[in-house]
Amino acid sequence: MRSAPMSTPDVFSEGRIGPLTLRNRVIKSATFEHRAPGALVSDELIEFHRRHAAGGVGMTTVAYCAVAPEGRTEYDQLWMRPEALPGLRRLADAVHAEGAAVSAQIGHAGPVADGRSNRVPAIAPSRSFDPRAMRPVRAATEDDIARVTLAHADAARLAIEAGFDAVEIHLGHNYLASAFLSPKINKRDDGYGGPLANRAKVARGIARAVRDAVGDRIAILTKLNMSDGVRGGLTVEESLQVAKWLEEDGGVDAIELTAGSSLLNPMYLFRGDAPVREFAAVFPQPLRLGIRLTGKRFIREYPYEDAFLLADARRYVAELNLPLVLLGGVTNRETMDLAMREGFQFVAMGRALLREPDLINRIRADPATESLCIHCNKCMPTIFTRTHCVLADDIP
Repeated sequence: MRSAPMSTPDVFSEGRIGPLTLRNRVIKSATFEHRAPGALVSDELIEFHRRHAAGGVGMTTVAYCAVAPEGRTEYDQLWMRPEALPGLRRLADAVHAEGAAVSAQIGHAGPVADGRSNRVPAIAPSRSFDPRAMRPVRAATEDDIARVTLAHADAARLAIEAGFDAVEIHLGHNYLASAFLSPKINKRDDGYGGPLANRAKVARGIARAVRDAVGDRIAILTKLNMSDGVRGGLTVEESLQVAKWLEEDGGVDAIELTAGSSLLNPMYLFRGDAPVREFAAVFPQPLRLGIRLTGKRFIREYPYEDAFLLADARRYVAELNLPLVLLGGVTNRETMDLAMREGFQFVAMGRALLREPDLINRIRADPATESLCIHCNKCMPTIFTRTHCVLADDIP
């Protein structure tokens, strides 16, 4: 149970996550950048994060740093290995030069991975079929689980060597650990399936392995699904219990609360317009036609409102002592201040910063500043080419 609250912090005051002190409480959330050809850091990826750092965030998060080759959503996604170290160091140096911290979101895509692009079979809690890759997805063995768990620890060590300030363990969006948490996806009948305590073993094991590997040399956050957003998936009640276990285990320093399933319901996190036509355009036939005809069933539309995850997220504030990060519909000073009053220690922003990388500096200078993001979500299909806001004047 959360202890008695201190005075409400100013969002532009320093904030602490484990051993790390940030210059303010705004975090650039992980957004797949599609700027890592050959699964390595590029100059474009460095510039993408440098601009967000220069724009005023306290910390920027490098998205989807896969811990294993089959754990990538596609071939040109950053993969944490020794060959990536020089580029990671240059990226960290560029962000630090702008006064911000940098985090690596480490994870394994599991059933969300594209086995055809990666040229390595994807794994999931249970055997399934990936219609995008037109290939089967095999059930992870106990050896796979042990290997992937160790790979997270190795990725965190590599982040330290590269000069990163934090890692964010990806336990959301039905990536591998999140898929194990989901009763809709996890149909196992062994010690990793069935009751929540079994389904949570992978997530808890990964967090503990990272902590054991790095101690307090680096801040450890996790991005945790509150709900999968689908019938039969992970519920808020189950997720809250997982969060309590993570806190008790001591594996993480802060939790960023998220929702939705990249596999089953991606728009549950991205409220606003559903760009079905734009999604269809990035795929070859016959997938393009299929998405045009049936896309509304998968790419569902949810109305946008400020702080749209707050109703569920405030339940975690009441039950946990760990610093919590509010994500979803944070685009202006009013919503940032609301988050601080509600007991969140940090806020995370994504789409609004794609439109305006300097938005935080502008809000700090003038609290009445409003974001130019119109929640059209046409940035989402650009993750398959080069992630950007299609309405922005320039593309970082």
